[in-house]
Amino acid sequence: MRVAILDVGSNSAHLKIVKLLPGEPPLPVRTIKRPTRLAESIDRQGAISIEAIERLAEAVAEAAATADAHHVDKLIAFATSAVRDAANRDEVLARVRAASKLELGFISGVDEARLTFLGARRWTGWSAGQLLLLDIGGGSLEIAAGDGSEPRAALSVPLGAGRLTREYLPDDPPCGKDLRRLRRHVRDVLSDVVRELEDQPSPVRAVATSKIFTQLARLTGAPKARAGIYARRRLKRRRLEKWIPRLARMDDARRAKLRGISKTRARQILAGAIVAADSMDALGLTHVDICPWALREGILQCELDALGGSSLRCDIAIYTADARPDAPHLRTVADVGA
Repeated sequence: MRVAILDVGSNSAHLKIVKLLPGEPPLPVRTIKRPTRLAESIDRQGAISIEAIERLAEAVAEAAATADAHHVDKLIAFATSAVRDAANRDEVLARVRAASKLELGFISGVDEARLTFLGARRWTGWSAGQLLLLDIGGGSLEIAAGDGSEPRAALSVPLGAGRLTREYLPDDPPCGKDLRRLRRHVRDVLSDVVRELEDQPSPVRAVATSKIFTQLARLTGAPKARAGIYARRRLKRRRLEKWIPRLARMDDARRAKLRGISKTRARQILAGAIVAADSMDALGLTHVDICPWALREGILQCELDALGGSSLRCDIAIYTADARPDAPHLRTVADVGA
């Protein structure tokens, strides 16, 4: 069975096609990733710019054509907070539909946390024990904790790196007043998170996913991408804290030249570093291990479990892909695991 996952995030549209066989890990078939830069294209009213909508429509159309060419049995297409929370969401969806014949679904923040936790659990295994997950996206921070495949606590808070950069750090480089205001806001939100998690046992292992965490780990000394996904990567809070004032003194162009920092995330990496460091501090963590499996892999695990006859389900009724006359093998998906 071939399954395609199209994940429209705040910075890119990422299509991953895999072959699924019961009892086997997902076998990669094709991956394409196209920049959309939605996070930097949202105005003060929360609307995505026309230019960004066009980039998104073109990226989704290319992804749909690629899925057709590889004869996938199921296409699961969804968008996270950048599109979900946009003031002109209907306009965005209409343009995407016109360009690709695809209807993007949405994942709630809590379900995003749940599915990302599942992906991380399958990567780390049961030996990880009580697992704590952190994921910084463009629009939100997801946190989940538990000792099973399903987290006992799953939270999503509006501490995404793109959102915070847009709302709190308008200058490049930022002024000290705005930086202090941002850090107060982050710590206020995290105090509520800590209260939500106070009944959870201390984690045996804390892991982090997302490009923000991966790039921060590389900045602070973790192995390069070419070392492979099995290389151990760790982000240490003390090292990260030392980088924050340095990042604050740099403009975007200088940050983009730093080790591990991509041009597309140079603008928001400072806000991401603050959220990462303050999250670890609030939760009593000295470090987090970088996990290469995240949301897409969590969805694929649900599909694998369904193939194997497992009762584990991810009840998200808004993952959809329109069946099309020119691609009859694509069908509407009611929910992952259906």
